[in-house]
Amino acid sequence: MTAMTETVLVGQGALIEALLRGEFICKTTNEDGWRALKSASTREHIEQYLNQINRTLAQAGEGEVFFCGYLQLGERERKVISQQFRDICNALTPLVEWLVLVQEANGQDAPLSEGAAIRLTELQSRIEDTPAFKEQLAKISHYRLFGSTSSQVDAQIKLVFKRLVELGYLLRPNQEKQIYIATGKLDYLYEVIRFIDETEGLSLELQAETATQRELM
Repeated sequence: MTAMTETVLVGQGALIEALLRGEFICKTTNEDGWRALKSASTREHIEQYLNQINRTLAQAGEGEVFFCGYLQLGERERKVISQQFRDICNALTPLVEWLVLVQEANGQDAPLSEGAAIRLTELQSRIEDTPAFKEQLAKISHYRLFGSTSSQVDAQIKLVFKRLVELGYLLRPNQEKQIYIATGKLDYLYEVIRFIDETEGLSLELQAETATQRELM
């Protein structure tokens, strides 16, 4: 490793640690880190370091989201990846149904994407005013991923959003306000969904959307 590379890595130590913790670096979650990773020279130096510990810098969302993956897959690495993939698959149905609910309730044409803001109080009002949305939220909130036991919309939606922040899909910049920002981990989720659709023909997005449309009829 060259002296220049060592100097760069000293300055990017916190960023490397975040990647190794499994964080998804995007403009919303870590703008300084994201800007650093948009530099080809910085990516090269970090990649050289990660390669020494069998890691690599991966990207999602057309190069706007960065995360850490394995460089080579041995038995141990395959077990880790398999468990991570199972965790994501187990969470797909509630996550996709939540995304469809937000899109429908907000009257949006496109799915939620990184950087988009969600005003919880406004969303809650729309859900409370529409019986089909209330039923869908109740169903979503009672999935194991969220684990709500409440019958109240206020408690259900706040628990769902709290859990989504913990999972890294949403960010709440100001704890005094009920405004949440979608993170780049959603873009990664969309790529996982597309991968599963293409390889197994599950059509998860279509199934979730169709199920929601039936609720609205």
